[in-house]
This record gives sequence, C-alpha cells and structure tokens, in this order.
Amino acid sequence: MTGADVLLLALGVVAVGAGALVVGTRHLVRAGLWLVVCLGALAGDYLVLSAELVAWVQVLIYVGAVVVLLLFAVMLTRAPIGPSDDLDRPGWPAALIGAGSGLGLAVLLVDAFRWSRVDLPAAGTAERLGEQVFRSWVLPFEVLSVLLLAALVGAIVLSRPDIGRPGAKPAAGPAGAVEPGRPVVAADEGGRA
Repeated sequence: MTGADVLLLALGVVAVGAGALVVGTRHLVRAGLWLVVCLGALAGDYLVLSAELVAWVQVLIYVGAVVVLLLFAVMLTRAPIGPSDDLDRPGWPAALIGAGSGLGLAVLLVDAFRWSRVDLPAAGTAERLGEQVFRSWVLPFEVLSVLLLAALVGAIVLSRPDIGRPGAKPAAGPAGAVEPGRPVVAADEGGRA
C-alpha cells in the first residue's frame, strides 16, 4: 500500500464515521456540523484522487452552501434542536436496513468484478469536466438550484406566523407605532390624554 492508499482509507473511515454520527446524533445542529466533517473528508478523498476541481466544488457547494442552508432553515423555522421524545424513534430498524443494504451492495460489487484489475481513464481536466456539466448535466443542475430556492422560501414562510395562515394576526410593530385606523391623541405631562 502506498501513502496515498493509506490517506484515502483514513479519509474514508472519517467520512463513514462522521456520516454515522450525522444519523445517530439526537441534536439537529450537531448533525449539521458532523455533516460538514463528512463532506470535508470526501473533499479530501477527491484531492487524494487528484480531482482538485471536484474537491473544491464539494467544499464550496456542499459544505459552504448546503450545510449553511440546512442550519439557516433550522434557525428560521425554530425547529427543536435538542432531543425530542415525541419525535425520536428506535434506531435499530434503520441500522438493520442500512447494514443489510451495505452488505448486499458489497457482495454485488465483489461478485461483479471478482478482484479484476480495471485500467483508469486519463486524468480529467477542468475543461473536460465543465463541458460535461454544462452540456450533459445542465438540466439536473438547474433543477437542483430551483429545489434549493424553494426550500429556502418554504423555510421563510414557515418561520413567519403572519404569512400563509388564515386568520393569523400580523406581527406587532416597533414600540410606539400607531395602529392603522386609531387616532393619535397627545398626552400631557401627567400622562393623561
């Protein structure tokens, strides 16, 4: 094993461990922060595989934008960030399904390749990657951006009690503001009107 193989394996272990902590923690903000660690380790894997552009896109888009969007959505919706007994469920069914799926995929992969050696294609460049993204994958890229925008607008609407709910009262204005339709009456020094 070379040094790159050891580094790739170590970063993979960090990514898998952080991913397990994302789904295993009971605090939503901590789950978002463990997601940053997981996605950062994946970016490190891309760097080891000499895919620098993909690594920096991973950092900028996923770590820099998606996780921040998740944390802003949590703050805007005033979601409970601590453990919640009424929302928490036992984790063993999900762990059993995840372990079974992982084992099944590993068996399928080993059976498909049978430890054969695969020649790698030539290293990609930013130019070739850009051509693929903006020719073949431009529609999914734009659909994802619209989906993220809709999620942000939805979080803002959910966070405002005066928007979108029938019969909701508007939020109170600043101190000293006059309600519409109410006459302004001057008070004397004693506070009488």
